[in-house]
Amino acid sequence: MALSLTDIIKQQVSSAAGNVEIPAEVKNKVLGGLSESILGSLTQTAAKAGGIEQVKELLTGKASAASSPITDLAGKLFTNNILKNLNLGSVLGSKLTGLIPKILGNLGGFIKDRDGDGDVDLNDILLSLGGTGLGAAVAKTAGKSILKNVLGGLFKK
Repeated sequence: MALSLTDIIKQQVSSAAGNVEIPAEVKNKVLGGLSESILGSLTQTAAKAGGIEQVKELLTGKASAASSPITDLAGKLFTNNILKNLNLGSVLGSKLTGLIPKILGNLGGFIKDRDGDGDVDLNDILLSLGGTGLGAAVAKTAGKSILKNVLGGLFKK
């Protein structure tokens, strides 16, 4: 069974954070917050004009995570939604935020030609985001809905 992007992000977050001492009472919240912030930045970027291309370039390894606006957004989401509420201090906060480029960099190459048509396109992104089974069906439905709304807004339909 293929892993979904969400599963891969969680694995990368756990692996990257393994060398950072996180207080036990907030560790799950921190790791979950990192995962949610990264996924949220990918999702929010994909919904913007030109965003699908940015996500595609990052997840195919064509764009550097260190200089990506997706990485910047993930850092802002993590800082605003998690770090501000946990009071972990600036040193630990900086260490945790500093993991984001590494995690996103490790996702490079995640999206490949999954439907066998010879290119990486929206369908491959949806297949990658959803994995298999119910997750794939949900991702496809959500992706088509987002795409319909974005295109409908552009063409006023």
